[in-house]
Amino acid sequence: MLDIFRGLKSLVKISHVNTDSPVFRLHYSITVIILMSFSLIVTTRQYVGNPIDCVHTKDIPEDVLNTYCWIHSTYALKSLFLKKVGSDVPYPGVGNSEGKALDKKIYKYYQWVCFCLFFQAILFYTPRWLWKSWEGGKIHALMMDLDIGICSEIEKKQKKKLLLDYLWDNLRYHNWWAYRYYVCEFLSLCNVIGQMFLMNKFFDGEFMTFGLDVITHMEADQEDRMDPMIYIFPRMTKCTFYKYGVSGEVERHDAICILPLNVVNEKIYIFLWFWFIILTILTTLTLFYRIIIIFSPRMRVYLLRLRFRLVRRDAIEIIVRRSKMGDWFLLYRLGENLDSIIFRDVMQDLANRLHNNQHHRVPGMKGEIQDA
Repeated sequence: MLDIFRGLKSLVKISHVNTDSPVFRLHYSITVIILMSFSLIVTTRQYVGNPIDCVHTKDIPEDVLNTYCWIHSTYALKSLFLKKVGSDVPYPGVGNSEGKALDKKIYKYYQWVCFCLFFQAILFYTPRWLWKSWEGGKIHALMMDLDIGICSEIEKKQKKKLLLDYLWDNLRYHNWWAYRYYVCEFLSLCNVIGQMFLMNKFFDGEFMTFGLDVITHMEADQEDRMDPMIYIFPRMTKCTFYKYGVSGEVERHDAICILPLNVVNEKIYIFLWFWFIILTILTTLTLFYRIIIIFSPRMRVYLLRLRFRLVRRDAIEIIVRRSKMGDWFLLYRLGENLDSIIFRDVMQDLANRLHNNQHHRVPGMKGEIQDA
């Protein structure tokens, strides 16, 4: 069991090359490891232990009944969830089902939980895979080991010149590269919202307000309100088994089934509900932040000054004024990976070149940046 979880370490391995934002990493790293771990936990409990135990008094083999009820689903009665346990019903939702076909709530999701969690993990990693393909190792190639400030002056000078020449020759040609990353962040938001609807469908429309219902139930009188965790993840349900009798008549056998795996499932999905809400809020704020960056050169200047204080203000203003948003994004990513002193020197040299060569000017932006 522990060896299986050790194999997941590679998913959260922190790379020394930073090509994305912390919120984006929450999607493809932390969330993926959470979903994979939950999938493994449910799988081991489901296929190694006994996920269902059904009680029946007649001559039906226990293994046959358990297997049948696990495969063909179980059910509870909606009208009995508010009945008093111990006097009206033996357990919420469990009671006489004669003539109550429309009152049945069918539970058929539990054998699919481990596969659904694994599929969700794949969906969360997809934007990361797409960005790795589009990014193409650009940041790692431009770093040239300049993240380590301790090297010979000759080597440092040569590598800084190579980096500066690339930035100069390709200035104003990185917009599409940056927009691709923004598309991946947007896909992450679509994915987490879409997965909320996916799980809502998976649980027959009960998941979308699951977390709010749990909070409301905790604050209300338990006798006056249905427990949403028991309603969606019951520990005890009913199962009907049909077989031929000795004379060829179809016999109906009513069984009560205990679902110990639902104790784990309810904890998993209440956590995922709150986690997905947090991810949705953080990713939405990040996308608003990206929109501001795209349309506000002043904000680009402010963010570079805030993040890289060693770089002079006039150098930042010249670079932002005479470049495009994609260049800003590339420089910001480089600044987070390069040694701070080396990055300061590269930015200053680039600003000097731009100041002395006016053909890189972007019309209509000079006054706006000077007012920043």
